[in-house]
Amino acid sequence: MKKYLGIIIGLGFLGIIALWIGSFYNGTVAANEQVEKVWGDVLVRYQERADKTKNLLEIVKGAADFEQETLTQVIEARSKATGINLTADQLTPENLKAFEDAQAQFTGALSRLLVTIERYPDLKAVAAFRDFQAQYEGMENRISVERRKFNDAVRLYNLRIKRFPGNFLAGFFGFPEKGYFQAAEGTENAPDISFK
Repeated sequence: MKKYLGIIIGLGFLGIIALWIGSFYNGTVAANEQVEKVWGDVLVRYQERADKTKNLLEIVKGAADFEQETLTQVIEARSKATGINLTADQLTPENLKAFEDAQAQFTGALSRLLVTIERYPDLKAVAAFRDFQAQYEGMENRISVERRKFNDAVRLYNLRIKRFPGNFLAGFFGFPEKGYFQAAEGTENAPDISFK
């Protein structure tokens, strides 16, 4: 029995390491799946906005006196925003930045459209447009909530693959770092309001 004690201890030690590696792998797969799930939720909210905006564009096209340039900007920005399709495996900081830039351009164009529409009383009176205005704020809030949830899921995943000793295993098993949604440049500054 004493003769096999070293082998038994060695096998027990290897068994513990194997269990730990399996636990790390399974936990990281679960964290990655959570990132993918929340990313899907983010995309659903952006798609909801794109779909509803398509309806708004049809309403606005029906208003004969509307400024064509603003409408064209929204159509082009919507096309760019819906043209970037990232899977959860492509969530590098660079790819996420390109996605955010396209969405920000769409948001800006849509905001300009809503401001421009305020000058058209006939269009404001259209019930479908009033409904869209009421829904727009809710859509933007839901996008913001999903982006926060995504960043939380990415944070947990990235912590798991960056902490010692998991950082050694993450590279071995092919778990890359995921990117975060970032605040747009200049949002840290309060808006300058002037009545001149």
